Amino acid sequence: MLLAALREEVLHANREISRRGLAPHTFGNVSGIDRTGAEPLLVIKPSGVDYATMTAADLVVTNLDGKIVEGSLRPSSDLATHTLLYREFPQIGGVVHTHSEFATSWAQAGRAIPCLGTTHADYFHGPVPVTAALSAQEVEEDYVGNTGAVIVRHFRELGLDPIAVPGVLVAGHAPFTWGKTATAAMETADVLEYIARLAFRSILLGASEAGIPAHVSEHHYQRKHGPKASYGQA
Repeated sequence: MLLAALREEVLHANREISRRGLAPHTFGNVSGIDRTGAEPLLVIKPSGVDYATMTAADLVVTNLDGKIVEGSLRPSSDLATHTLLYREFPQIGGVVHTHSEFATSWAQAGRAIPCLGTTHADYFHGPVPVTAALSAQEVEEDYVGNTGAVIVRHFRELGLDPIAVPGVLVAGHAPFTWGKTATAAMETADVLEYIARLAFRSILLGASEAGIPAHVSEHHYQRKHGPKASYGQA
C-alpha cells in the first residue's frame, strides 16, 4: 500500500474533523501530500464515505493532475481544489475543507473575519480573508477547480502569504485551511472555527470590526511565528 504513514495521518485528521464537530455527516475532507518521490502524490478522503467506518485502505492516492494512482473508491469531490492549492502553494503539506458552523456562517455572509483579539492574532497574520463569489462562467466551466483558483487569485491580489494566513473563507461556501502537514491543517481548521465563534459573539456584544490595535496583533503573531518567537519550548 502506497504512502502508509501518510495514509494513517490523513485518516486520523479526517476522523478528527468529524469528532470535533467541524464536518457534519460526510461534508468535509482532509488531504496530505508527499513531495519526496519522483512526482508529488497526495492522499485524500474518498467521496461520501462515513468517517466512522473509513479505513486507511479506503483513502485515495492521486497525482497533482488528479489522476488516481492507487485506490478503488472515488476521491473527494473537492479533489481539484486540493490539487490546485498544492500546485500554487508549494509550502503546504496538508489541506482541510470543513463546513464548520461559525466559519461557514461568515463565508455565507461573504465577510472576512476581522482580528478582534489576541486569540486570532496568534494564528492568523491579519483577518481571515473571504474570496469573491465564483462567476456563472467559473461554475459552469469547472466549479471545483475554480474554487481553488478564486482562493489563489485572492491571495495573489492581496499579497498574502499562505503560511502566515493559513486559511480562507470561500464566499457562499465554507472554509479551507492548510498547513505544513495534514495534522497542522486540521488543527488550524479547529482554531478557525473557534476564532469565527468568538468574532461572531464579540460583534454581537458591540465590538468594532476595526479590531485590536495593530501593534498588539503584530506582537502576538510575531511572538509565536516570528524570527524571535518565544512561545512554547525550544
